[in-house]
Amino acid sequence: MDFFAQQARVRGSSRRLVVLFVLAVVAIVAVIDAVVWISLGHRPVNGEPVRSNVTLLLTSTIVVIGGIAFSSLFRIMSLSGGGKTVAESVGGVPVPPDTRDPQLRQLRNVIEEVAIAAGVPVPDIYLMENEPGINAFAAGYSTSDAAICVTRGCLDQLSRDELQGVIAHEFSHVLNGDMRLNIRLMGLLFGILVLAIVGRQVIWFGGGRSNRRDGGGQVWMIGLALVAVGYIGYFFGRLIQAAVARSRESLADASAVQFTRQTEGIAGALKKIAILSEGSELQVANKQEVAHMLFGEAGAFNALFATHPPLLKRIRALEPGFQEAELERLATSLRNAPAARGAAQTDDPSTLGFAPPPLPVSNASTSAVAAQPSPSAGSFQHAGVLRQSLPDTLTLAAQQPESALLLVLALAASTHNTLQMPQQRLIADAFGDDVQHAATVLATDVNTLSPALRMPLVSLAFPALKQLPDGRRQTLLVTLEALVRMDDRIDLDDYCLIRLLRMQLIEATQPRRAPVDGQKKLPACRDSVRLVCAVVATYGATEETSSRRAWLLAMQQAFPGEALDWQMPPAAWQAPFERALADLDGLMPTAKEMLIQSLVSAIQADGVVTSEEAELVRVICASLHCPLPPQVELQHV
Repeated sequence: MDFFAQQARVRGSSRRLVVLFVLAVVAIVAVIDAVVWISLGHRPVNGEPVRSNVTLLLTSTIVVIGGIAFSSLFRIMSLSGGGKTVAESVGGVPVPPDTRDPQLRQLRNVIEEVAIAAGVPVPDIYLMENEPGINAFAAGYSTSDAAICVTRGCLDQLSRDELQGVIAHEFSHVLNGDMRLNIRLMGLLFGILVLAIVGRQVIWFGGGRSNRRDGGGQVWMIGLALVAVGYIGYFFGRLIQAAVARSRESLADASAVQFTRQTEGIAGALKKIAILSEGSELQVANKQEVAHMLFGEAGAFNALFATHPPLLKRIRALEPGFQEAELERLATSLRNAPAARGAAQTDDPSTLGFAPPPLPVSNASTSAVAAQPSPSAGSFQHAGVLRQSLPDTLTLAAQQPESALLLVLALAASTHNTLQMPQQRLIADAFGDDVQHAATVLATDVNTLSPALRMPLVSLAFPALKQLPDGRRQTLLVTLEALVRMDDRIDLDDYCLIRLLRMQLIEATQPRRAPVDGQKKLPACRDSVRLVCAVVATYGATEETSSRRAWLLAMQQAFPGEALDWQMPPAAWQAPFERALADLDGLMPTAKEMLIQSLVSAIQADGVVTSEEAELVRVICASLHCPLPPQVELQHV
């Protein structure tokens, strides 16, 4: 699945959506202006029919456009909280991180594994408790404020593999940039529908006064026109909604296969939707508003309004030889021997299909890994290994806001003796002696972690960190910034961890300000590409000759045929590196793809992927809002 190509398609869908919406608004304005003219504009006012008519039509146009724009903006602003706001609007309730319910624990484990594999923070997790149908959706403005919401039917009806397939499908929407488009679509549809709501009020106003006050009949006619046009506009808005959604669902199914490395899971979920009476239908009243976000159809809609391709078509795309008669056999099998419910399953290593190997206790940042993993070692399964390998004491600390804060401070603290005391004083000044002491104690366990487990642990702690009060979260950001700037000798892994946390927490605090895809091409950012590739090449090799070779390979891929001179990054490279990343985030998706491929060439130049290279590429991908390439996802611990 080419995520970069899909991001470009999403941007194209956004443009088409804007064009179609503008056309719908123009048509609505024209119809309402015509009704206003017929109702009120044909009569002269003070003997000046032309001027008064022009003023009347101009006023009508401004009011209609302003009303639609204001209503759409109001709805979008009401969703400014990001994914959690959308999830709560359909009755979703948060799934506690320390839940002991076997079904909910399994759901959390699956979502955490996919997040680790994709190199993104763990999203907020919500459950629609009273929804027996099999459905789910992802919502938010960016990976940092994403929320995934599933129905009770997913937990009751699906096996673990099938649940994995559904969750992986939703993560593809997170990575492809679909979520921001989904929220905009919710706002635009609401803006058009408001016309019908206003029209009903105008009818009541005009009808109640038509027998007592001159002109009441004309007002009633305008209200009726508003209702008619509003619902006609909503009709076409629903068509737009369905067309935009259908174009992405098949691609999301393919992405789920890429994540899980198997088709049985997502195909099995689709088959159960086809044969179970509840299907994927939602009971919530505003289901049409989120229909374009869902894994399956929200209800039995007309084919014109279907937001997803037909179920059989989706299944056959995954299993080309599938025949409809197989659904009957599956339905009979389920009736005779009901599948084990999610609550009956456990999430020990045996249910995952692999057992986590013992991890070496090492702080050596130069541990190398095979650059080309075996085909059987999928990144999704590898993420499960990492998740299972984390110590219980640290995973428990990642579940609550205050203990997650301690965990992050412990992870960010340097192991250099000369830096430990100044950093401890800095933490004590910011949070108090008790926090500093607790973080120092927790650092004892953190320092035994393998380097490859640090970032997954931060990903698990991210939902709890978002729950910190604004003031405490800001203090944490300032403290992390001070820690990373304290000394040029700070370890690379500490820098990567702090950089990633700062960026993701800022985006989570202000979700609507999350960057969107840029327009720049790669040559416009040549200097930034040179620096970023030089940093990766330098930290991925032990001698300058190897660094120069890796850098040249990356440059040849990014700028074929150009003669470029190798230059070591400056000693204080962090600030220029961050400016370069900000510049590169403005690239168009295809240019970002070329850059990531160039970085992969650099890290594979010597046949191994070091921990430094892996963490740097993880930070770069997060800064560019791109998924982690498989060569980095699959690093062996």
